[in-house]
Amino acid sequence: MPLALLSVSNKSGLVDFARGLASRGFDLVSTGGTAKALRDAGLAVRDISEVTGFPEMLDGRVKTLHPVVHGGLLARRDLPEHMSVIAEHGIAPIDVVVVNLYPFRETAAKPNVSPEDVIEQIDIGGPSMLRSAAKNFAAVTVVVDPADYARVLDALSAGGDQLPLRRELAGKVYAHTAAYDSAISAWFSQQAGDQFPPRLTMAFERAQSLRYGENPHQQAAFYVDAPGAGLAALVQKGGKELSFNNFLDLEGALLAVDPFAGETACAIVKHTTPCGLATGATPLEAYQKALACDPVSAFGSIIAFTVPVDAATAQAIASLFVECIVAPAFAPEAVEILGAKKNLRVLEGRAAERAGALDVKRVRGGVLVQQKVPLEIGENEWKVVTKRAPTAAEQTDLRFAWRAVASVKSNAIVLARNGATIGI
Repeated sequence: MPLALLSVSNKSGLVDFARGLASRGFDLVSTGGTAKALRDAGLAVRDISEVTGFPEMLDGRVKTLHPVVHGGLLARRDLPEHMSVIAEHGIAPIDVVVVNLYPFRETAAKPNVSPEDVIEQIDIGGPSMLRSAAKNFAAVTVVVDPADYARVLDALSAGGDQLPLRRELAGKVYAHTAAYDSAISAWFSQQAGDQFPPRLTMAFERAQSLRYGENPHQQAAFYVDAPGAGLAALVQKGGKELSFNNFLDLEGALLAVDPFAGETACAIVKHTTPCGLATGATPLEAYQKALACDPVSAFGSIIAFTVPVDAATAQAIASLFVECIVAPAFAPEAVEILGAKKNLRVLEGRAAERAGALDVKRVRGGVLVQQKVPLEIGENEWKVVTKRAPTAAEQTDLRFAWRAVASVKSNAIVLARNGATIGI
């Protein structure tokens, strides 16, 4: 009877998958909470301690770190001496391994979480089983992603050559464990106060494939360092799928309005650079003032707001060709108005930057890394060097212009009046 070992933190789809394995003749072996979930669903399952002859110990820290487990995973089926050795020691080959890991990154991201709680979410046995099974993909099917459950069951039913699928799943395992270790390494560096450790590891997950890159002949994709965060947190309410250039301009537009959090502000961005930026009493006023700065360049732009967009603002924007609009929220009437423009991408949400994120620039042979620091106006360092001191209104415009110029390219000049750019 083929043997399947299941030990998961994320139990989505687990019961149906395990039931599918059982119906295909697999003997189910499991650990702790996974075994309980399977038994509660009425499935016959053996505890791992029954297989190893050794109890789980140290509050569950040691469950599967045992020769019976890893011998069953690593034994090469094509080598008689391997099969003879495991038979001599009463070790059964393991054919399917289903493991996903403790939620380390999610735990570490919680506010006010203790280091002790984070450390307890460093999985040891899980990565060990995954790596052993993946190394022996010639004989073992290893599943780390619940999204693959259906594919595996279909392949088991179809029979035939399953080696390409097992090889693909093994590759996913090593990518997954590398990302997991990268998150742990980053947390330890953070705890030590070291933003620039001797070895920098970063792991990204593909969020979506893009139609093409900066130009039509380039292939491209969008990767995220934390699923559901940053630009990936935005919800598209309508329009075509986002392009590579849309993502770049969205980042530029959000960078432009970020310094105006808590105010009603609008930025109009083209090729990642603002062509208009303004604050106002309403989103409509902010948009109209921003548009007045350079209405010609606003054609084909991306527009960002710091506040929800109402119907009046949407109606004003509808007369202009715009690639994307991003705002914390949209009134239902605004969505209906903007939805009439089939190619306009409407994006809702707050794409906040992750605390402590680094600015990374790719160069030949490596990357340059620097801190991302919040904009500081530094009014205590201002010195009046003219005969006439600025009025209070002029100082207000200077504060606005200082925040506006931060999102314009180097050697930039911004002219501002009454809470709006009049020249960039």
